[in-house]
Amino acid sequence: MLTLTDIRTKRDELVQALAKRHFNAGPILDRIIELDEQRRSTQTQLDNLLSEANAIARSIGQLMKEGKHAEAEEQKSRTGAIKEESSSLKEALNGIDEDLKGQLYLVPNAPYTLVPSGKSEHDNQTIDTFGEIPVLEANALPHWELTQKYDLIDFELGTKITGAGFPVYKGKGARLQRALIQFFLDEANNSGYTEYIPPLMVNEDSAFGTGQLPDKEGQMYHDASDNLYLIPTAEVPLTNIYRDVLLKEDDFPIKMCGYTPCFRREAGSGKDVRGLNRLHQFDKVEIVQIEHPDRSYETLEQMVLHVKGLLTKLELPYRTLRLCGGDMGFAAAMTYDMEVYSTAQQRWLEVSSISNFETFQANRLKCRYKTKDGKSQLAHTLNGSALALPRIVAALLENNQTENGIRIPKALVPYTGFEFIN
Repeated sequence: MLTLTDIRTKRDELVQALAKRHFNAGPILDRIIELDEQRRSTQTQLDNLLSEANAIARSIGQLMKEGKHAEAEEQKSRTGAIKEESSSLKEALNGIDEDLKGQLYLVPNAPYTLVPSGKSEHDNQTIDTFGEIPVLEANALPHWELTQKYDLIDFELGTKITGAGFPVYKGKGARLQRALIQFFLDEANNSGYTEYIPPLMVNEDSAFGTGQLPDKEGQMYHDASDNLYLIPTAEVPLTNIYRDVLLKEDDFPIKMCGYTPCFRREAGSGKDVRGLNRLHQFDKVEIVQIEHPDRSYETLEQMVLHVKGLLTKLELPYRTLRLCGGDMGFAAAMTYDMEVYSTAQQRWLEVSSISNFETFQANRLKCRYKTKDGKSQLAHTLNGSALALPRIVAALLENNQTENGIRIPKALVPYTGFEFIN
């Protein structure tokens, strides 16, 4: 969440930045400033009372030593009044703190200067496009028909076992899935990321720390008995490794990666949910970095290059988008989306989002570092999909279909053990 210091000192600048999201920040920021002033004033009153109580306690002790019992009793009566006043102030302070947090939770991250204003995906900026779109035969099939033709994925069986959006991978389909996961992990390892296998469920504090709560509770699967959430992405457990951690400047950059299944309740309609286009359970390799604020945007560009390298090796045509304010996630300061072209569907499919959250997550996580002069500062957090598998698989199958079967990209053959699916 935004820091109180920034809200107090950069109020007008934040209002202007948040307008890129079409978020009218003025009234809520003013309310936050008002509540913060109330909190400070109430805290000062409480501190003064407690200081007075300590002084009286010392005075009572001295008066008792001097045998001035009557005066000591008078002081004790004031102590009782102070306790009542302190109790009332503490209750008021707790109420103000809750109101203040409730308002802070409603404010999204302020977009970075390069983020364009806009309301939807139609206002995103295309940064670059790479690769040639394959020309397929007139009878080319979409991936949901190819998976049936080559017996790779059984969508109906997944619906029987669980429900729509939970496919069953089989045979070469399962091997392709496993090959992609290993390929992505090896590439991340080669780029200096440390691999983790994190839990697939997180507690409320973890979901709050990365911004899933209170913004996205409707998209997550929740176990009410234990108050645990199935992760929507490995970003959540990986970033929370550094919750309540004080780092040193020499610790940067911290580079983590992890493969996990991901679980999302998000819905869609029509072509958006056919086959692998939108699932409730899917596999993804995530890359996460904790970085020094001075270098985080340079790091963001490096993460984009890493994802571009994966797509190039998979021989997939892709494009890079810079998301507009209205299409960015709640916690992001700037986001790049990577999309691959699905030739049989004749549309671009998002396969990765790479974001810089600046201090927004770190402020919730209390992820700080100590500067060389001994000051404590918030770190910057970043993450990206490297990569999400379903739409990668969809594009690979559709773009590489031939009369002899589906061709496997050269970089992936050592992982699959086969050059064709036929």
